[in-house]
Amino acid sequence: MTKIGLIRHGITEWNVLGKAQGISNIPLNEEGIQQAIKLGDRLSSEEWDLIISSDLSRAKKTAIIIGSKMNLSVDYLDKRIREINCGQIEGTTEEERVIRWGRNWRDLDLGMERFELVAKRGIEFIEDIANLHKGKRVLVVSHGALIGLTLQHLIPERFPTTYIENTSITVLQNIEDVWDCKLYNCTHHLQ
Repeated sequence: MTKIGLIRHGITEWNVLGKAQGISNIPLNEEGIQQAIKLGDRLSSEEWDLIISSDLSRAKKTAIIIGSKMNLSVDYLDKRIREINCGQIEGTTEEERVIRWGRNWRDLDLGMERFELVAKRGIEFIEDIANLHKGKRVLVVSHGALIGLTLQHLIPERFPTTYIENTSITVLQNIEDVWDCKLYNCTHHLQ
């Protein structure tokens, strides 16, 4: 059985402001650092074998903090688990998008990565991890849209929609090539 813990990075100033971050390299804010510390404390009592992270700084910093609490280093960074590329809307709020492109801005081609492509790279990554680290317990630090879209396409009957909280953990298990979700979007370490 392979176990994968999907973690969304800690909060950033752009999260607080409601700005689309996409592939912009936005750092954790102080609250995000504290969230990562709390999650690291929680996970330090569990058994995990390795940590993999997105190469974007907010995910990487979250992974490093968690790893420091568990005596694990970040094994490697993977660009496939970056956040969705938001194209022209990166760095903007919903209000700014409506002012700039109108209420139907979602119908325009603003260079955003298609959801299906985000899910495809997420699933390819998950399947590669399951094959490369069969029987291991792997923590993966990534981003909200990537995790949510991957879950929707990996287990569609369970996840018609998703919302992923900052520093939440979602645990997938693969038994005989069948994926199951044992824990979803859990943030009890923040309470």
